[in-house]
Amino acid sequence: MVRLMNHSVLHLENVSKSFGSKLAVSNLDLNVRAGSITGFLGPNGAGKSTSIRMGLGILPADSGKVHLFGQKPNYRALDRVGFLPEERGLYRKMKVLAVIVYFARLKGMKAAAARTNAMTLLTQFDLADVAHKKVRELSKGMAQKVQIICAIVHKPEFVILDEPFSGLDPVNQQTLEGLIRDLAKAGTTILFSTHVMEHAERLCDRIVLLSQGRKIFDGNVSQALDTINERVILETAKDCDPNAVIGQLASQVHAIEPTGPDSIRWSVELATGCNSQQVLRACVEAKLPLRAIEPKRRHLHDVFVHLVEQDQQANNRAAS
Repeated sequence: MVRLMNHSVLHLENVSKSFGSKLAVSNLDLNVRAGSITGFLGPNGAGKSTSIRMGLGILPADSGKVHLFGQKPNYRALDRVGFLPEERGLYRKMKVLAVIVYFARLKGMKAAAARTNAMTLLTQFDLADVAHKKVRELSKGMAQKVQIICAIVHKPEFVILDEPFSGLDPVNQQTLEGLIRDLAKAGTTILFSTHVMEHAERLCDRIVLLSQGRKIFDGNVSQALDTINERVILETAKDCDPNAVIGQLASQVHAIEPTGPDSIRWSVELATGCNSQQVLRACVEAKLPLRAIEPKRRHLHDVFVHLVEQDQQANNRAAS
């Protein structure tokens, strides 16, 4: 089947959801394009899982519109979706292969094809030798891998993974990253939430960040990194006056602070539009006794912390 690219697979428009007096999701707009890998990020309680459940029709939205494959979520559309929920659940008394085939059959696959796909994925995840063991005999990490296989065994067009890396060791996290890339290359649309920003930074075409039920960022990784200023580490001579460092770099930096008690290493947040070369030039012109300058690469983790803290501070100010 040829899959159209760039049309909307999941679209939430101005969607809100409350549980009693608790506003879980507020006026959320989310558009997941076909063929993309979208990272759905946010701290605990930000509204990610609630939003996903509304997108699948598991929970009704209080207001707004939800479209899955261009229509309201329905059973036929859900056959085209693979979903790994945050709350894991397998039939513990069933054998591993049997439970995977069962989930594939629920999605409309024929038994032979389901069995073939299941064994292929079990082999890929180094689980072929436990195919005939009962689920209850598996370790937590193995059970997590089986749950992932259950979500993708029917070769869905749209895969939603809620904290898929939880419980996996580094080797299997790398295997899952490879699987996600392979799915994307085959045209599968992927939406996943995670607390591990390194995975999102390496995998995602697009990042959507929630905080307190509201969307606070929507863009690609490069745009996300541009929301925070660059940083450098300066190392000066021991006899350097701390005030001289601050004073002589005032126009180049937004903030500067020592990184240790000896005051020879300084963490410098550059001013907007300033780069490490400009800081180096300023140090040379001011004859600052500089021993080393080390640019610090910006990471998505830093963006996450910065934007969430900024949102929480703004919310606290509004409430006071």
